[in-house]
Amino acid sequence: MADGLEKLVDEALAFFAQLEANNSKEWFNPRKDHYKDAIAAPAAFFADLMAEDIARLTGKPHSPKVFRVYRDVRFSKDKTPLNTHLHVMWQPADKDPLAPAWFWGLSRDYFVLGMGVVGLKGEALTRYRAFIDSWGDGLQDAREAARADVGAALGDWGPEPLKKVPKPYAADHPHEGLLRRKGLTLSAPLPSDWREIGVMKATLANVRAVLPVWEMFDAHL
Repeated sequence: MADGLEKLVDEALAFFAQLEANNSKEWFNPRKDHYKDAIAAPAAFFADLMAEDIARLTGKPHSPKVFRVYRDVRFSKDKTPLNTHLHVMWQPADKDPLAPAWFWGLSRDYFVLGMGVVGLKGEALTRYRAFIDSWGDGLQDAREAARADVGAALGDWGPEPLKKVPKPYAADHPHEGLLRRKGLTLSAPLPSDWREIGVMKATLANVRAVLPVWEMFDAHL
């Protein structure tokens, strides 16, 4: 049963289609109130509701964040000022850099729910590699189950993987691909019947499917 949030999806996709062809503040500013009322406000409502459900499923409080439409172009060669996607994140209250976050993304090219950690450095990266070395088999099983269930696949967020397996791990380590990464995320498209069952239920279906991977992180990292 639809939950009304399909209107948010339709409004966002229609707006982004126009924004892609007119990506300037001159075009956006007269339409800012529409963006706030039809997209940003419903997205914040959705984010708050989902934070409660994620907390219930994980047993840990999560804080929602709806990403701004304005791009940070300070260090980017691409100076287009506005994002043509809607991104939401739920971060655990635990400030540990290895506490995985949940991601929800909507654009004309994707509609996904993801989870993981990115951009690890120093001690956090050392801990991540030790986790992969010790618990890689269990993690692989959980990943395979999520892939079979909802098509979850490794995400490409974060820095490029290393070209070689870092020391002290062997080059032929059974999980060498994960060891070369500086983080790990999974991403899965929302179920194709999201419009019929509702955005909330579709999103929660992916959360439940990926939850065993989250539990591996939570228990062993």
